[in-house]
Amino acid sequence: MNRVSISAALLTVAAVVGGCGTADDHNDQDVAFARAMIVHHAQAVDMAELVPSRSTAKAVIDLAGRVRSAQDPEISLMRDWLAEWDVPEAAPSHDSHAETPGMMSADEMSGLTSLKGPEFDRRWLEMMIRHHQGAVDMAEAEVEKGLDAEVKALAQKVVDAQRAEISDMQDLLQL
Repeated sequence: MNRVSISAALLTVAAVVGGCGTADDHNDQDVAFARAMIVHHAQAVDMAELVPSRSTAKAVIDLAGRVRSAQDPEISLMRDWLAEWDVPEAAPSHDSHAETPGMMSADEMSGLTSLKGPEFDRRWLEMMIRHHQGAVDMAEAEVEKGLDAEVKALAQKVVDAQRAEISDMQDLLQL
């Protein structure tokens, strides 16, 4: 190997290593995760906001408050990432989030808003378990395939928190 080849190789290695850990280290998976999770979290917040006026169960009301408190700031964080990456919040051709794991349909949301009391609580818990499982599935894919360390850390936090909340919701359904 001649001097020019060695220098070129060293510059390539330096560029790759030097780029590690910067804000530019993200991939399509990171972008797709942030975009989908913003919409997913927004629906969870919408669902949580239904609880105080429809539930009489303190445990369900408390859980809904925790969902909202956790997910509102995460939405802001993910929006900041997309802005930093200079990508739009929604994919240009993405007009429906029906294929996003765990998302409720408009009919399901409408049906939920018509309920109150124990019937509301049962249906809300069932829907939120499904919703959270969808978030866990998306977050696990991010942990496996994402590049950005901060995004992957949030994804792992989502997995851990939402698995714990799923367990809490399953317990509440048994009461």
